Amino acid sequence: MKVQVLGPLCAEVNGDSIVPTAGKPRQILALLALYPARVVPVQTLLEELWGTQPPQSALTTLQTYILQLRRRLGTAMGPGSPAGAKDVLATRHGGYLLQVPEESVDVHTFERSVDEGRAAFKAGDNETAAERYRRALDLWEGPALVDIRLGPILEIEVMRLEESRLVAVERRIDADLQLGRHGELVAELAELTARHPHHEGFHSQAIVALYRSGRQGSALEVYRKLRMRLIEELGVEPSVRLQRLHQAVLTVDPLLEVAAGPKRTSTFDLFAA
Repeated sequence: MKVQVLGPLCAEVNGDSIVPTAGKPRQILALLALYPARVVPVQTLLEELWGTQPPQSALTTLQTYILQLRRRLGTAMGPGSPAGAKDVLATRHGGYLLQVPEESVDVHTFERSVDEGRAAFKAGDNETAAERYRRALDLWEGPALVDIRLGPILEIEVMRLEESRLVAVERRIDADLQLGRHGELVAELAELTARHPHHEGFHSQAIVALYRSGRQGSALEVYRKLRMRLIEELGVEPSVRLQRLHQAVLTVDPLLEVAAGPKRTSTFDLFAA
């Protein structure tokens, strides 16, 4: 089985899709796929489908949805499969699980590549770090589970995945900045700061990339606009570390140069206390 959740939900067995058309069975499949080989409690599935007030028929209806998913699985697996649909979408005490290897689900491949990127960055291997983060991010084909109606459980999972994606983007840019690719990053960071107008990490990276590209004035303008936005919309000043970065740009601090910057520190932490 191959399952993709980083974008539209896709689940295939022997090249045949097993994704149902009905909304609630799709939610069940998505939630089970996020936890391969782990039991998802019945109560969690009920909460995802109906919130905190499920109808009296909820348990019976859930069992019907599981049966429908098993039928789709069985059809795709074919009669010659060594395992039956009940072995793959298995019932366990108190819940159900999708009995497939973690590596068959794209989110786990994403997380493994991110872990490899993090380890390489800590070891000072920026080239490998950038490549691993880029490989992880290439798995995304749109917002996670973009075509699934999200209940309260999946909504939390999608928020977690989106935050993980943003962190991976930020760390990949850190590695690229360490490699002296600031000129290549200016346009990407302009888009990221526009899409995430309160994200101090992306703004700090934009400031550094512009400064290293010989655009000190533009770097200062990025800070000015962020500061005004934070004050007007949230009533707060930029963080101390961002204020220190701003001061470093004003004073042409040599720490901002590629050769002088710490090798295992994120851009946002350049001027941390």
